[in-house]
Amino acid sequence: MTIGILGTKVGMTQVFDDSGFAIPVTVIKAGPCIITQIKNTEKEGYNAVQIGYSESSPQKITKPCLGHLTKSKLPPLKHLKEYRVDSTDSLSIAQKITVDSFQIGQNINISGNTIGKGFAGTVKRYNFSRGPMTHGSKNHREPGSIGQGSTPGRVHKGKKMGGRLGGKKTTIKNLEVIYINSKDNLLVVRGSVPGKSGNLLSIR
Repeated sequence: MTIGILGTKVGMTQVFDDSGFAIPVTVIKAGPCIITQIKNTEKEGYNAVQIGYSESSPQKITKPCLGHLTKSKLPPLKHLKEYRVDSTDSLSIAQKITVDSFQIGQNINISGNTIGKGFAGTVKRYNFSRGPMTHGSKNHREPGSIGQGSTPGRVHKGKKMGGRLGGKKTTIKNLEVIYINSKDNLLVVRGSVPGKSGNLLSIR
């Protein structure tokens, strides 16, 4: 696995290709990220790189995390993430990772938390069909029967019922890089990515 980069979702817009077709795109402010720790097989048992993103004030960082960064003479960084790598030979602490590590036309995977929508019923959460709306029916948006009779006499685990909708980590794969702006650290990809504007994203 290669080193990824952390970024923030700016928003969505559209661009037009040479044929005049409108392409829906997402603008991401990606990096710059700083390598904060390098792990190897001799000490930790595996090769990995930890990167930090979004410089913040020391008061907003926990003391253990602040001590971890101060030990390597790094600024207080709000977000830390680890990526497994095959080799750490060409990497060093405090090395910067920018959008220049990506190429136009490259396919990338983007992970992030989806928009949380709170408690939702089965109609909204799983697209259940509703009950009849007339003739005295009192079963409009209820889930209906949820189990069997005396055998097995219980509700099976994983039954689709009402509950919290969204707010979970998800990954959108094979998004094409349309445009790269190295000056403003912007990455423009085709399609949508998880979450709303300002959401933290992991790009690989």
